[in-house]
Amino acid sequence: MHGSPLGRVQGALGSALRARVAGDDARERARVIWQTPGERWFTPADPVWRVHADAAMFPGGVAALLLQMLHPMAMAGVAGHSGYRSDPWGRLQRTSTYLAATTFGTVEHATATIAQVRAVHERVRGKDAFGRPYRASDPHLLMWVHVAEAVSFLRAHQAYAAAPLTAAEADTYVAQAGVSARLLGVLDPPTDVAGLEAVLEGFRPELETTPAARDAARFLLAEPPLPVASRPGYWAIAAGGVALLEPWARQMLDLPASPRLSRSVLRPVGRISTAGVRWAMAGVQEERQPAA
Repeated sequence: MHGSPLGRVQGALGSALRARVAGDDARERARVIWQTPGERWFTPADPVWRVHADAAMFPGGVAALLLQMLHPMAMAGVAGHSGYRSDPWGRLQRTSTYLAATTFGTVEHATATIAQVRAVHERVRGKDAFGRPYRASDPHLLMWVHVAEAVSFLRAHQAYAAAPLTAAEADTYVAQAGVSARLLGVLDPPTDVAGLEAVLEGFRPELETTPAARDAARFLLAEPPLPVASRPGYWAIAAGGVALLEPWARQMLDLPASPRLSRSVLRPVGRISTAGVRWAMAGVQEERQPAA
């Protein structure tokens, strides 16, 4: 198929998506992450590998960002230090590289990547919208970021993947996602779905909608840094991400909170758009095979 016109279109779309998410040097990064021989924490059969390799990560990533915004200290760190407005794709690429290295890379590469991020976190500190001091290396704040990501990625996979995880596999995913989180500085990350949901619920009293959160949500959903022709496809993926949020989270961000709207409109759009991304990414799949 790769030599056919359709195959060339698939390869071009896959390469374009990969460049957006992983950068212009994505091919070289993939070679280092996937093709370097050595011991790895996970295998292609592991739930964390399956979740993080699937196209459902696209809407899952949107959901994770929206959820993270609701913690004033996390939002202050993003607004003050991430450059999400001046370099939104750079921030996305750094995040995707971290996830790829810690999921698919060798143990040596994964631990080195975690050490680099920890060093950056040590320099990130300031005050939130209410004047409270924060630091990115705070284990409690790291727990919030970890839980928001794990919940969103897992929900996206269960909603949009071709082969959702079983209940036991979902518990294993949560435990495996905690491996890198613990090394990053999270104390006692949850090890099953029930624990994950309980930690998320426990954070709710700390969540507030700040002007910075509303501004970031508007930037992410209404004014994405994309050419006009590309925006409908992005909005379809974003709709799938919004559908993954609990009604209370959508309401806090002034987004449609109706469960019926989510079931009848947003989730179907998310399912279709994720399938389209999955098809496009299959055009570059041969570059994502682990070294023997």
